[in-house]
Amino acid sequence: MIILYYDCFSGISGDMNLGAMIDLGIDKSYLIDELNKLKLKGWELDIVKDQRHGIVGTKVTVRQTLHENVHRHLSDIDKIIDDSALDDKTKELSKKIFMKVAVAEAAVHGISLQEVHFHEVGAVDSIIDMVGAAICFNALKVDAVFVSPVELGSGFVKCDHGKFPVPAPATAEIIKDIPVKKGGVDFEATTPSGAAILAALVTHSSNLPAFKIEKTGYGAGQKEHPDVPNMLRVFLGETEENRKGHDAILIECNIDDMNPEFFEHISERLFNAGASDVFISGIIMKKGRPGNMLNVICETGNEETLKEIIFSESTSLGIRTFPFIKDTLTRKFETIHTEYGEVKIKRSFYKDKEVSCKPEFEECRKIAIEKGIPVKEVYNNIMASIVQSRK
Repeated sequence: MIILYYDCFSGISGDMNLGAMIDLGIDKSYLIDELNKLKLKGWELDIVKDQRHGIVGTKVTVRQTLHENVHRHLSDIDKIIDDSALDDKTKELSKKIFMKVAVAEAAVHGISLQEVHFHEVGAVDSIIDMVGAAICFNALKVDAVFVSPVELGSGFVKCDHGKFPVPAPATAEIIKDIPVKKGGVDFEATTPSGAAILAALVTHSSNLPAFKIEKTGYGAGQKEHPDVPNMLRVFLGETEENRKGHDAILIECNIDDMNPEFFEHISERLFNAGASDVFISGIIMKKGRPGNMLNVICETGNEETLKEIIFSESTSLGIRTFPFIKDTLTRKFETIHTEYGEVKIKRSFYKDKEVSCKPEFEECRKIAIEKGIPVKEVYNNIMASIVQSRK
């Protein structure tokens, strides 16, 4: 299992998360190109190497190049995302992050979701932070996200509504299901955008399994602290179970009375909520009626979230749940140079022996569309480049 582990010893903000993702290996040009698909004007990313207590990390600052005095509603944010050229998976996750903030603001102020005004979180810099988080997460292709207890900080923070104790009320509401701690630093260590990113991504907040660290990324915060390095540390790693099989969950249900067009939407929601795989099989049910069996594979601990989606989105009245042992190959992602430029490839290993190597299909598809050529031609040419590079 490939995991992402957020070590929030000094909290988390949107820009710290972007810094950690770039430090972890996300290509900054790729991130900026994807963010440009939002079609938002008046921003730029300042990306520099920076130190905190001698530890080198990446500091990201979203600079607004145009002044705006706009308070956006949730519908405004959704429209920006929906009208963008981002892929559907990134759109869905981006909106999920903003929804975490909207639900919290509605609860704090006692208003409906439609009435929520995004103040600081609706500004261009926060939109870049939160959509950027979705872009980076999807690019990493991890199976699960774990988090340490999150440092909230102490003192007071000035918000649009006035001065509030740390954590700000919205932050406290957003992060209520994740273990936290206070007082490690004397400022707002975790912001609403940082809390929303964790709330949307984290699948496990306890029982971190033993894992092998592949990469470590440090995202530097904007403030300094005399005793604690103001940084977000993120580990990308692989659990030991990847080599000997590990516990997983199979969820299945029979459906014969639902519009089959709904399956695509349900599958997308399940994948975005952390399902490892979703597939549908045709079956014959009682009295010879044709039906479908919805099958969902997930990691242990994530099944309740997925069951809720199935019950709320489908017409199923009952679900079967089975524990089983899942064996998976170790995966490594690399970038190689081809006639089409830099292309990401996936290498798979069994017991440390490589058993397959191939390009990512979505990259092949994108090249095929841009070049106006068959996707099989792109795929075959890249495979030839892989073979040639090994001679």
